[in-house]
Amino acid sequence: MNKKEIAELKKNFSTDSGLFVIKAVTLAYVNSERNVLCRNTRSYISIEADETEVIFETLKKTLSGTLGKNLTEYAFPKESYSEDGAQSILWNTMKTEMDEESTEKFIARIAENTDMGGNYTIVSGLCTYSVPKKSKNDEILDDSDTDYNFIVTAICPANTGDDGLFFDSASNAISKKPNTEMIISRAPQDGFIFPVFSDRAPDVNAVMYYTRSPKKPNLSIIEDVLDGTFSYTPEGEKEKFREVLTQVCANELDYTVITQVNDIIDDIVAQNKNETEPTMIDSGRMKTILSDAGISSEKLEAVDAVYEKVVGDFSLTASNLVENKTVLSAESITVNIGKDATDKVRTSVIQGRKCLIIDLEDPTVKINGIETGIGSESTAAAE
Repeated sequence: MNKKEIAELKKNFSTDSGLFVIKAVTLAYVNSERNVLCRNTRSYISIEADETEVIFETLKKTLSGTLGKNLTEYAFPKESYSEDGAQSILWNTMKTEMDEESTEKFIARIAENTDMGGNYTIVSGLCTYSVPKKSKNDEILDDSDTDYNFIVTAICPANTGDDGLFFDSASNAISKKPNTEMIISRAPQDGFIFPVFSDRAPDVNAVMYYTRSPKKPNLSIIEDVLDGTFSYTPEGEKEKFREVLTQVCANELDYTVITQVNDIIDDIVAQNKNETEPTMIDSGRMKTILSDAGISSEKLEAVDAVYEKVVGDFSLTASNLVENKTVLSAESITVNIGKDATDKVRTSVIQGRKCLIIDLEDPTVKINGIETGIGSESTAAAE
């Protein structure tokens, strides 16, 4: 699924869309010991309106966020098509329209393999999007001739709430209100969609995983529930990129090179912002970036080998590598530099001492929130 396909599905995932319908919903509650305490499947139209509103809101959130951060597509490995594999279980659950046997197996797979660190609820919807034909200019030509049937699943943490003090009008008193009931979050921590919506049609060979926390995806869901092969978090990609940069450039790394590399990648992301697929950086593209930043050809010869050793066969998401600010740090000193001000900072050696020089267009600065001046008068006073 690319950005355009996600946007189309999200737009039509709506009660106002005549092309979208939720047919059935399965709800299940799992405790911290991975036991399924309850499970039920109902037709969506049989559920009360106030409940469907919450279910709808929860399921739609699994389409939110950024592709390559919150949303990651995983292709199924060969073994996933076996009877007890993720692809097979998901396919049977959808094909049977959530019948008793397939749904029990589906929920059991999630419960037995998911590590949530506590109680949680599974909210799963069987949906259909009637895909309309479109022209090359994205104009809708006529009614749909393709149904995209899919399962969207949200996994929501559940905790007891602390309602604090309350006023009881019957006794005219204020007291602590105990609460032993589990409150289920409307915001899913994790989720997934199967099959994916690719080339505006279902593709049963992959699943789209959602996480609310890109820095901490749930590997038990990715690897054990969905049979996916996890690569790196966005921050992990950045760390791998820094490692390659350090090993390749070594003594040629300085403030100018680092900021230029960041600016080049930022420009690449901006130039491709309208592309449907995230812009990726592989070893070849990284070699070009470093060359443009002034790294010597001798150093560039090591890029392929270092990249393979550090990153492997994966490509890195360009938008995950961009720093929105430059941070210079030394012992007891930290300087934050905005993206548009990197050219106002330079390093130099003055009288044998390594110095950081900041060019100020306005000599007025604030120190600890107090406005002060840096100029000839201050220098004279110091002398």
